[in-house]
Amino acid sequence: MSTPKSSNNQQFYRIGIIAIIIILISIFLFRFLTNGVTENPQRFDGEINKIAALPVPDGEGLAVFTGSSSIRLWEDIKKDCASYPLVNTGFGGSHMSDLLYFIDQTVLRFQPDKVFIYEGDNDIAAQKSPDAILKTTKQVVRKILSSKPDATIHFISAKPSPSRWEYKEQYIQFNSLLKNYCADNPQLFYVDVWDKMLNDSGRPDPNIFISDSLHMNRKGYLLWKDILCEDF
Repeated sequence: MSTPKSSNNQQFYRIGIIAIIIILISIFLFRFLTNGVTENPQRFDGEINKIAALPVPDGEGLAVFTGSSSIRLWEDIKKDCASYPLVNTGFGGSHMSDLLYFIDQTVLRFQPDKVFIYEGDNDIAAQKSPDAILKTTKQVVRKILSSKPDATIHFISAKPSPSRWEYKEQYIQFNSLLKNYCADNPQLFYVDVWDKMLNDSGRPDPNIFISDSLHMNRKGYLLWKDILCEDF
């Protein structure tokens, strides 16, 4: 006995409704977990292609500095951190999730002994939650240590900047989470640049930034030099 056509239509209708509900729930959960912010990693294809073409330096003790524009714009980094061979694979505007996506090109292929990472600044400004950023950070760590088990990873704290001072509390929260996470693993190091970039009034020192009040001038990088290039 054949099933009535109306019954089939009702069944397809119910299946369609269920499928739509599942899709909507999936979208909601994704947006909730990413704090409502998504970005397309392919926007960095041009920069990443240039990074992928960089030669792997010879010698032991190689350090990779990577992350967003505060790393990319450090033009004198090889002179400032001349005590060890290094390569700069920073790509401006990146988030921690972008670093995870491009981890092979920016870090793993170099098999570095030390990795210095500056991410989180743009994430906070894009209104990602500190917890969500830390979750991605842990994925980055697992990728690096799976490829190079004896590497040390140095996380540079989010910096204070005049143009993003409205996000002060979120930056402080992220830095605290990052510091606590590093404290639990002897191969992870938290490098604090936040405190030393504040003036006597407890605000970002405007003298160490360029006109956009976000990126650092030479004075700012000399401050980072003293923090990052001497003790590691």
